Amino acid sequence: MSSSDKDEYTGSWWGFPPLRNALIAGALALPAFILARAGLIDVTVETWLYWVAIPVGAWYWAQEGVEALLKEREVGISMLMIAATTGSGILGLWEEAAALVVLYGAAEGIEEFTFARTRTAIRALLDLAPKEARLLRDGTEVMVPAGELRPGDRFMVRPGEALPTDGVITEGESSLNESPVTGESVPVDKGPGEQVFAASLNGQGALTIEVTAAFEDNTLSRIIHLVEEAQDQKGHAQQWMERFGRRYSPAVLGTSLIMVLIAMFGGVGADGWYERAVVLLVAAAPCALIISLPIAMAAGIAGAGRRGILIKGGAHLEHLGVIRTIAFDKTGTLTHGRPRVTDVRVLQGDEDVLLQQVAGLEQYSEHPLARAIVKYVQEKNITPAVTTDFSALIGAGTRAAINETTWYIGKPDLFRDMGVSLDTVESDLANLQDQGKTVVLAGTADGLHGMIAVRDTLRDDVADVIRDLHALGIRTVMLTGDNARTAQRVADSIGIDDVRAGLKPDDKVTAIEELLQQGPVLMVGDGVNDAPALAMATCGVAMGAAGTDAAIEAADIALMADDLGKLEEAVHLGRKARKVSLQNIVFALIVLAVLIPAGVGGFISIAMAVLVHEASELLAVANGLRAGRA
Repeated sequence: MSSSDKDEYTGSWWGFPPLRNALIAGALALPAFILARAGLIDVTVETWLYWVAIPVGAWYWAQEGVEALLKEREVGISMLMIAATTGSGILGLWEEAAALVVLYGAAEGIEEFTFARTRTAIRALLDLAPKEARLLRDGTEVMVPAGELRPGDRFMVRPGEALPTDGVITEGESSLNESPVTGESVPVDKGPGEQVFAASLNGQGALTIEVTAAFEDNTLSRIIHLVEEAQDQKGHAQQWMERFGRRYSPAVLGTSLIMVLIAMFGGVGADGWYERAVVLLVAAAPCALIISLPIAMAAGIAGAGRRGILIKGGAHLEHLGVIRTIAFDKTGTLTHGRPRVTDVRVLQGDEDVLLQQVAGLEQYSEHPLARAIVKYVQEKNITPAVTTDFSALIGAGTRAAINETTWYIGKPDLFRDMGVSLDTVESDLANLQDQGKTVVLAGTADGLHGMIAVRDTLRDDVADVIRDLHALGIRTVMLTGDNARTAQRVADSIGIDDVRAGLKPDDKVTAIEELLQQGPVLMVGDGVNDAPALAMATCGVAMGAAGTDAAIEAADIALMADDLGKLEEAVHLGRKARKVSLQNIVFALIVLAVLIPAGVGGFISIAMAVLVHEASELLAVANGLRAGRA
């Protein structure tokens, strides 16, 4: 059975081929053992039944062991079990050989079935999206397979129905439960022009939606694809464990061969040493140790995905478990990112003319402050001035020509650096900034023409999130391009520990480098403007990434909902995965520390070694699955 077939298996546990074969082998071996002890069959029949049970039970895991040896030149755990089964047969211990095959096959089957179910659990999200859509064609509804929808098509969603793919509402208003995508179960009110996602459950209103992504490319499909890719990305600890296994298993096989040679040529109780060699192969096989990390990482990543938290690899889940500092961008992260103009101060000329000019300067900028100014001017029905030679001044403002005169709009430092005197506005500037407002200045190289104050609103739950992070022992830092007064006022109101203000993108990278000297750092931003800082941090987290390819790609972790509370959930999952992994590792090492001396010393039988070994592996799997639960 190929690995892809196992990953895609969706049937019952007893029908899973490796488990099915182990059950068939057990159904042959156990009755043979019982009937022989009851005197109902002779030894020959008992042995024949074991001979049939052994190849049936070993069919899948033995193939994997041989393939790893031939193709990858690796002596894996399956090869140790093949050697132990063969050794037991040579010694005539057929009931022990059959017990080993059945128990090891069952344990491996349960492990592989668990991995398959962990993958299919996230794939089950696709079932939440309907397979048919009410396509609007020439004003009439036509039921078509959801897979036939293409960008530009329009479909109807009635109350109580789920959306088949992503789109933008063109008609109607309703509340939608977007939990399959964002993990947030509180319905969101939406209307014309707003984006909606596949599998969202429509509330009370009928909606007409224009398709923005085909079924196979919608946000839900991307989530599933990214989670599956992430489960294949191995963390540093897991990579180390696998390297350890590649060296450890050959060492165990070599030690067992040495014990066989001692039995053959050492003139000491040959039969006893032969059996000890077989016991060692079973007792020293590091199954529970090797499985301790990947099962916890896979479960943790899948559990996070179901909550709308995309963790793009085991390494990032590991990092979440050790983070002690979180750095936040301000605008759009700690705040809603929807600032509004609060004050306009005219220093030269007419207010309408000033607004016309600043709107012309800001109309091509994507910065939230620029959009707020343009929106304010549009609401006053003022047409933006015609501009030429537009250019963005990174981290400072913008510049453009109006009627052959170069105009600037941006931070006060932009004008200070140009040599423009701010003496006449310093008092007003300080007063507005003390109110927690961001002030931008507009003018030319010859002087200021006006100042505009803008204020963004804090997220409703941000103070609670910061307090909860502090309770987890995490230090919080704000990195912002805003002025120090405004930034400090925001930080004081929500309890941020440290503030770094007036930062350009490269300054944020420098700040992250400084924080990294004190330990792992998580950076939370919008995933685009803060990309350099997100990349420099131990982990980069993008907020509100649903439907945004750039944000998902830029970050190591993407919070699909625009909800800071998901950050605390992500930290909890990381810490739980790390705790569970460490528990499994310690438990596996204890089992090995007990079994190996007992096996070499001849204190346990092959059957006992098999029973304890496979029981420990199943316990490691069961404990690892806890990492995906809140």
